[in-house]
Amino acid sequence: MARLVEEEGANHGRLVRVPAGAVLLEGNLSRPERSSGIVLFAHGSGSGRHSPRNRAVAKALNAGDLATLLFDLLTPQEEAVDSATGRLRFDINLLADRLVAVADWLTEGPEARGLPLGLFGASTGAAAALTAAARRPQVVRAVVSRGGRPDLAGPALARVLAPTLLIVGERDASVLPLNREAQKRLRGKSALEIVPQATHLFEEPGALEKVAALARDWFLRHLSGPIEVSPDSRAPGPRPGQ
Repeated sequence: MARLVEEEGANHGRLVRVPAGAVLLEGNLSRPERSSGIVLFAHGSGSGRHSPRNRAVAKALNAGDLATLLFDLLTPQEEAVDSATGRLRFDINLLADRLVAVADWLTEGPEARGLPLGLFGASTGAAAALTAAARRPQVVRAVVSRGGRPDLAGPALARVLAPTLLIVGERDASVLPLNREAQKRLRGKSALEIVPQATHLFEEPGALEKVAALARDWFLRHLSGPIEVSPDSRAPGPRPGQ
């Protein structure tokens, strides 16, 4: 069972510790009083739940009556290894295992039971989010990628049924073509939004606000819709560690 630990402030939410296989992961859960859905964040490329960019997006989602859970995909010990090697941030199967474990806890536990689930992934976390969506087609209702690497999801892209929004900066020259190619492999509804003049981290004035607005509108539009699952995609996929 996950444990709620303490309040961290209105913008950061409650600290939770969630078991994922043999490890315990920490996250910040924020749930507005009239939440219409919940969005689970998957950070990437050495980032974590304290990412100012994802916290800004989460705050905008909370203002739109969407609950959010930002959590660390890696333990502090794994973060130390990854800082030295850069290896774990590209282990998409490991990251997806962790994401699925937390998504299962959210949908089965009291904190978010009954709320439709969306996934928000950044950088390599976007590949983990799409892989998790492919493994849980009857649970994940929408996915948003911010400056993501959806191409790293590989064959899982063809099994993603959740409506997927890919957000990329106009000046993110290396990632934009990867998103265009990945979108062609998605079976479900998808859209590619290019933020004018923005680079990979959306640091330009107004760029991150645009990302947050696009994500909020996508989740509000699709989290309330029915889950459409084709006959050959009904199997939930392996549980983490299987």
